[in-house]
Amino acid sequence: MNTWGRIFRVTTWGESHGPATGVVIDGCPAGLRITQEDIQKDLNRRRPGQSDVTTPRSEKDTAEILSGIYEDKTLGTPISIVIRNEDVDSHTYDELRHVPRPGHADYTFHAKYGWRDHRGGGRASARETAARVAAGAVAKELLAHHSVRVLGHVVEIHGIQSKFVFESPEDLLLAERSIVRCCDAAASDEMVACVERMKKTGDSVGGIAEIVAFNVPAGVGEPVFGKLDAELAKALMSIGAVKAVEIGVGFQSARLTGTEMNDPFTATGGRIKTKTNKAGGILGGISTGAPIICRIAVKPTPSVGGRQTSVDLETLEEVDLSVSGRHDPCILPRIVPVAEAMVALVLADLMIQGGFIHPVRV
Repeated sequence: MNTWGRIFRVTTWGESHGPATGVVIDGCPAGLRITQEDIQKDLNRRRPGQSDVTTPRSEKDTAEILSGIYEDKTLGTPISIVIRNEDVDSHTYDELRHVPRPGHADYTFHAKYGWRDHRGGGRASARETAARVAAGAVAKELLAHHSVRVLGHVVEIHGIQSKFVFESPEDLLLAERSIVRCCDAAASDEMVACVERMKKTGDSVGGIAEIVAFNVPAGVGEPVFGKLDAELAKALMSIGAVKAVEIGVGFQSARLTGTEMNDPFTATGGRIKTKTNKAGGILGGISTGAPIICRIAVKPTPSVGGRQTSVDLETLEEVDLSVSGRHDPCILPRIVPVAEAMVALVLADLMIQGGFIHPVRV
């Protein structure tokens, strides 16, 4: 399935080593002001080669808007965006044509389709997420028109934890000062050192990122099977490297009493609020008006330099392999804008469904 959303619908296409990747966005209301630069700023945050702790693959990731926007305003018609693949080096994958890499989707794609593009992981590559980020940038602009902001930061890499506690959206902008997108300067330095060590040994590490949506009005979400937290979990789990999702205190809730877990209500200035936010801004699958807090567990990049075993799909003989090429020793810094994009896409779609955003024009 390559399409996401019910009203605000997004279809991505393209392979890692093909000529381009791209996205078609349908259902964006007309009249939204958006420029190429608005899309580009998030693509720049995701693009490879941006620091010493990311893959050295050098892609400009320039967004080419082909349709749906005229004189910097959306037309209400499908928006098509193309991102060319420029720095492609496929020769390192030649020996892997019939050998699935451990931890990758090579084998499962072969099992499902019987045929695959082995170069860089093809459709299963993280390269596909560039298209998601482009679509997410459009969704973010739509949400911003309604005062909703979606921001993310890294809270853990390989057991090194950030102690940063945010109070406002502006606090999370500190993440952009760190090449690992961690708001805690001391933890950021430790994380960078850890990733650099792993890079030298040819290994990789994972961690946890947190995405927060501010100013989402109460009432967003479609029970019973269209719950906001369910849609967020599905969207975030659709990112290739994500292995778990938490909303609010998440797994910690299993260790609390009901009294400890509940968020007491209060009325301030004529508005009902919760005094705490252990629920992560969602109750019964519907937003409470508090910040929506999601965390994702991100696995280590499976492309590592050490010797591993696999099987030749033609001979069914066990073989040794060592993955070469250009890979991220830690995907956390670049996954933050991807996760932000998925949260924004969910909110845009559900806010249109719920009548919070006009489906035809802004």
